[in-house]
Amino acid sequence: MNLLEISRYAFVTAFYLYCGAFIFYVIAVTGRTWSNRDPKQHERKWGKVSFTTSTLGLIAHLIYCGTRWGYSGHIPVSNMYEFMTFLSMMIMTAFTIIFLIYRKILLGMFALPIAIIIMAYAAVFPQDVQPLIPSLRSIWLYIHVTLAAVGESFFAVGFAAGFMYLLRTVDFNGTDKLARRQKWWVEFTMFSIIIVLGFIISVFAFRASGYEAIFTQNTTTIDSQVEQNSTIDNEVYKLPPIVAPYNSQIESIQPFLGMDKPWFEAPSWMNGAHAGRKFNTVIWAVLTGVLLYVILRLVSRRPLGKVLAPTLNGIDPDDLDEISYRAIAIGFPIFTLGALVFAMIWAQQAWGRFWGWDPKEVWALITWLYYSAYLHLRLSRGFQGRQASWLAVIGFLVVMFTLVGVNLIIAGLHSYAGTD
Repeated sequence: MNLLEISRYAFVTAFYLYCGAFIFYVIAVTGRTWSNRDPKQHERKWGKVSFTTSTLGLIAHLIYCGTRWGYSGHIPVSNMYEFMTFLSMMIMTAFTIIFLIYRKILLGMFALPIAIIIMAYAAVFPQDVQPLIPSLRSIWLYIHVTLAAVGESFFAVGFAAGFMYLLRTVDFNGTDKLARRQKWWVEFTMFSIIIVLGFIISVFAFRASGYEAIFTQNTTTIDSQVEQNSTIDNEVYKLPPIVAPYNSQIESIQPFLGMDKPWFEAPSWMNGAHAGRKFNTVIWAVLTGVLLYVILRLVSRRPLGKVLAPTLNGIDPDDLDEISYRAIAIGFPIFTLGALVFAMIWAQQAWGRFWGWDPKEVWALITWLYYSAYLHLRLSRGFQGRQASWLAVIGFLVVMFTLVGVNLIIAGLHSYAGTD
């Protein structure tokens, strides 16, 4: 067994240990109401089991990182699979640090799902070890990307604690305008998370079925006022084509629920590399996410936020507010160094300029400005509690768009490879 195989086994082991730890955290939190033991004794016992399991998962995750690094010869952050896996590992590291400081078992019930979802999201992408392109063969790859991921991991923990604060304090039985608005935004946050789950489920489901559709896409170029048609490589879809690539013909297609051809063609402004396929993936993520959300609502017969809220009874909301703020305060300077300062130094060395308005650079700056505003409002304007928690939740949604939306939807120098 070589290092690459060990890394794959370690990845799977870490994933299942995280899933087990999440279940144990749920038992530790919800079991207080039905256990025959003293509630504190029950929580303490299962809390130890939960934290031990999640720590073993983190150790397996570190083994994955070390063995894949040893096999490839470079830190595993060079493609979407590696970076998202590394990010989930950093989230678990940040969670472990914050947990050791505050000893809040409930935090694991909300932080673990973030790491699990990101790991599942990473598994969607090609997992082959690829050689580094020349521009990535630099010590700045280690510094820039890893520090940016560490900073974002603390933002994730801040998001988890902030969202827990909202679930703890929002009046889900209230009927006034403010209560309705707060409930709607909590539910929208839940829906956004479920959309990501929808993407993962749809990709894995159709991959398991072996689905494939192939299109031949044509582009039109103008040379000396003479139009010339040129054919590029075939575009392979792993999801049923609701939308076909712009200016393309069907090479082969597997019917699905009566769909034997695309419903429509991507508009002309989506003529970039893989733009139609990416748009099709987004549509399937939304459709699957909406279906999953509707099913969960039918099963629960009430808003999902209202389902989760009772698990936080007895938790001091001020503690959650403090955890969210401390996590973001730790992550911000690390993110500043990794995503901006060292990134600009590397950009100068690789491309001869400190700043180029590449989409990823712009959204990294937007993320930094957003969290700068958060800390400013927190420290100088007294934004605490619900206001600060909403800022923490929205901030991580901005981070996820920078990681997911910019990488997969908007083309740029920083774009990682898409799904296979």
